[in-house]
Amino acid sequence: MFISRSIVKFRFLSKRFNFSGCALGMASDASTNSLQKPKIQIYSTPNDEVTPFWKEKYEKDAKKYWDIFYKRHQDRFFKDRHYLDKEWGHYFSEAEEKVVLEVGCGAGNTIFPLAATYPALFIHACDFSPRAVDLVKAHKDFQESKMNAFACDITSDDLVNHVPPSSVDIVTMIFVLSAVSPEKMPLVLQNIKKILKPNAYVLFRDYATGDLAQERLTCKDQKISENFFVRGDGTRAFYFSEEYLKNLFQENGFSTEECGVCCKQVENRSREIVMNRRWVQAAFRLNNDNLELSKVLKEPEDGFDVDISEGFAFDMFGISSSRDEIMELKLQDWNFKIKLLSKEFQHTCKSTGLMLWESARLMASVLASNQTIVSGKKVLELGSGCGGICSMIASKTARLVVPTDGDEKALELLNENVTSNLDESLLSKLHVRQLNWGNKEHIESVKKLSDNKGFDVIIGTDVTYVAEAIIPLFQTAKELISSSQGDEEGLKPAFILCHIFRRVDEESILSAASCFGFQLVDKWPNNTIAENPYRGTINSWFEGRIKEDDIENPALNIMYFHAK
Repeated sequence: MFISRSIVKFRFLSKRFNFSGCALGMASDASTNSLQKPKIQIYSTPNDEVTPFWKEKYEKDAKKYWDIFYKRHQDRFFKDRHYLDKEWGHYFSEAEEKVVLEVGCGAGNTIFPLAATYPALFIHACDFSPRAVDLVKAHKDFQESKMNAFACDITSDDLVNHVPPSSVDIVTMIFVLSAVSPEKMPLVLQNIKKILKPNAYVLFRDYATGDLAQERLTCKDQKISENFFVRGDGTRAFYFSEEYLKNLFQENGFSTEECGVCCKQVENRSREIVMNRRWVQAAFRLNNDNLELSKVLKEPEDGFDVDISEGFAFDMFGISSSRDEIMELKLQDWNFKIKLLSKEFQHTCKSTGLMLWESARLMASVLASNQTIVSGKKVLELGSGCGGICSMIASKTARLVVPTDGDEKALELLNENVTSNLDESLLSKLHVRQLNWGNKEHIESVKKLSDNKGFDVIIGTDVTYVAEAIIPLFQTAKELISSSQGDEEGLKPAFILCHIFRRVDEESILSAASCFGFQLVDKWPNNTIAENPYRGTINSWFEGRIKEDDIENPALNIMYFHAK
């Protein structure tokens, strides 16, 4: 029995240790027994990883493990981070109101020290664990007027459901990305980009490779993958190298402002142990190269004009007016006969203003049913093309209407269409003008029509499909929109875009809009904007509309902006 128990014990130990040292058997004479004596090495095989079953379980139950963590520790585990002002104070300005998002807020150890140091901040705070969010809301210093706390899985839940797009100046990520599996880290950064303003910052601090905790986890066979480990309570931690972190952010559209590994020795005198703690600290800035933002902002005097219609094609292809066609269009009480470039030749011509787009028909239908949008207001249409149907409908009740385009042929047809479809009383308050976006002379000429006070409503239909034109579009709108804080009914000056997303995505449009002081307050059909007084405005425009006026294309979108 003694021998069999020894064998069982030996087998159990062999699963956990490498045998290369201490003697386990009886010594024998070297002349009669040449077998080497077994030795024991008291640390685990470094390549051992948790099984696929447990990897999947830790991923699937990540929220549960963090919820249990905060149930057990409440707000007692982490200390308040009072070092933020010392380390990153130059990113926060007391003189300016800034919007901050804390990702992985925990019990509020970052947001409450920040709020105390910078009272002008508005802080959004989210966490994987609903229990952690409850702790934040129960904190004595939580203020609903200054803070927005919500539960969110940033690897899968869209942040714009809780935070307005392109509205955040600074994101703080402090010991949070390490809890995410490496393959999902790019999803987190792409999610964060949606709510960042142009040139906004991500301030980052997290575990670095070589940290004492990583060494301890390595010795306990708790490795999930390279530099990724599971703790005893089921929560996970990734340990970043400086190179890995920089590459991760750069591949997802950020530039590195600062990045370095910090080391600190912690001494436990009673146990006579010195522990090495390592973390990586960095600041990243959102790139906006796709919008050519710096070029436009720094060099406006160079006459950076964008002709949205690119209307040189008539000269290039020799297309004559004989190739025009008449389109008949009925919208409620309006019966239009619009002269357009024949469909037979539209594919040969780059001038997009020489045809009638679905977005223009949809917006014209909305205006026909909702004259209150433009009634008594000064209205500007950007890139109206040759149709101008939105401007013509607006002229019924608006005080002033100015349809504009950059292409001379489009303007020629526009003048013909306006003259042939409107009577004298409406023509007297409608003025067709050439406007290349970003052209100072054109902008000043158009602004004079509004007595240099700007326009109450600016409309653009399908004017967002050229990436290089997005910045000049919003730059021009900023120059021409009224600075008024609202009319007698409290309605603020509005910029309305109707389009199908083609070459330019929503994120790029919102980044440019924010850069020039425009705030998205409503959109249709999929409104994911946080609650505000104007949410549902566009939906109300569709009430009572005539069925045959509706455009059925589900890809059409409307975005409703206010100038800040």
